[in-house]
Amino acid sequence: MVSSLNKEAYKLVHQKITWFAPLFVLILMIIMGILMNGSEQKLLIMTSYDSSEWILFALVVVSSTIFTLEFQDNTILTMLYKSDNKLQVYGSKLILVFIYNIVLHILAIIFTIVLQLTPLNVHLSWLMINQYQQTLLSNLLMTILVDIVSSTLIISIIFFTSCIVNLNAIVITLNLMIVFLGQSASSSLMIANLKYIDIIKWNPLNMINLTKQYYNYGSYHIVSHLSNSQLLIGNIFYSLLFFSLGYVIFKKKKF
Repeated sequence: MVSSLNKEAYKLVHQKITWFAPLFVLILMIIMGILMNGSEQKLLIMTSYDSSEWILFALVVVSSTIFTLEFQDNTILTMLYKSDNKLQVYGSKLILVFIYNIVLHILAIIFTIVLQLTPLNVHLSWLMINQYQQTLLSNLLMTILVDIVSSTLIISIIFFTSCIVNLNAIVITLNLMIVFLGQSASSSLMIANLKYIDIIKWNPLNMINLTKQYYNYGSYHIVSHLSNSQLLIGNIFYSLLFFSLGYVIFKKKKF
């Protein structure tokens, strides 16, 4: 496993998109701060300037290439030949993407702190009481933790779809649609089938609401029809499910 992790780390580090993604996130965070122009400053800090949206975009692009480009170029055969089994290959990719996800979120915290020191924003005390009777700093850290869970679900879906479809462009497009249209599709599905809502509300697309519901409970609870803890449990369950299904498909895939 260590050897597989080293190979995956080498490939990830030498991909230009790996380094462009944090810069992309920072630029969009700055733009968000400018557009808000000091209004809703507490919400901006709590959501780390809406970084969750941009991190998901970056994860879709980076994660989708991990499998699909190797499938397209047949370099996956080299990885399989040099590894003991397919689980090592699949697991090493999963671990590296998860670590990269955490790194992006840590950078989002750092970027938020730096942006708060600039004249761009209204300066607020990190220890002031905000939502859930927590300090603003605690809100920021909790939102980041919640979003790591939520983005892990997206990663699991990316791994699942990447093992089914070998074309990188299709996988990226499909997962971007899930990220940015999934919540609306889930909401429309529930509205159209209100008598089955107790069952439909547990669909995987509804779980994407977790981060937004955490920092805006009043607006999103009436959309998701689930509590924060229920969404959290759903995210964990579906992440494990899609990772498992992805591995089953990868294991049986013929190369």
